[in-house]
Amino acid sequence: MQLRPNQRLKLDDTDDKLFYAYPRFVTHVDEGFIQQLTDLYRDRLKPNTRIFDMMSSWVSHLPEEMQFDHVEGHGLNGEELARNAHLNHYFVQNLNENPQLPLPDGDFDAVLNCVSVQYMQYPEAVFSEIYRILKPGGVAIISFSNRMFFEKAIQAWREASEAQRVELVKAYFASVPGFTTAEVIAHKSTLPNILQWLGAAGGDPFYAVIAYRS
Repeated sequence: MQLRPNQRLKLDDTDDKLFYAYPRFVTHVDEGFIQQLTDLYRDRLKPNTRIFDMMSSWVSHLPEEMQFDHVEGHGLNGEELARNAHLNHYFVQNLNENPQLPLPDGDFDAVLNCVSVQYMQYPEAVFSEIYRILKPGGVAIISFSNRMFFEKAIQAWREASEAQRVELVKAYFASVPGFTTAEVIAHKSTLPNILQWLGAAGGDPFYAVIAYRS
């Protein structure tokens, strides 16, 4: 799987660091999505393990009752990351400029990415890095809804249907030899489109694509 150059384009091609320069202390999905994500983490993550929260913010949606050995955070806004109580350490890096993570091989039991995969211009490189830093048997959980900063999402994501976006993330995993066949969890919204657009409670669909390092 290789995206074509035009599929990587964004409507706003200015430096991402400028767009994320000011902190946004809001959640970008509704409470129903957050609860489903936390429940998924509770089911798939193990206590006393090492977690990498990629493209994170001021919240990680991890279960409050679970204790981890280390939670490493990454994002584009240091103020948001500094507010995140789950993180033991964090760093700021633009993956669209440099997808190589400053992290050791095989160091993490889980890699998480919540509602940010749509902004990756070089997902093949990023997913290779996810594989590299995972321990054998480690899990990667990529979750997303239908919301986005439209001007910062890549063309391949903007022009795809929700089902096609799931297939896109599955293809990202499949592009890296050594991941298991991706598993999909899909809970579509039952609200009419107009109510989803208005942000009605319970309107956000929930998608998660999950794979393990073999």
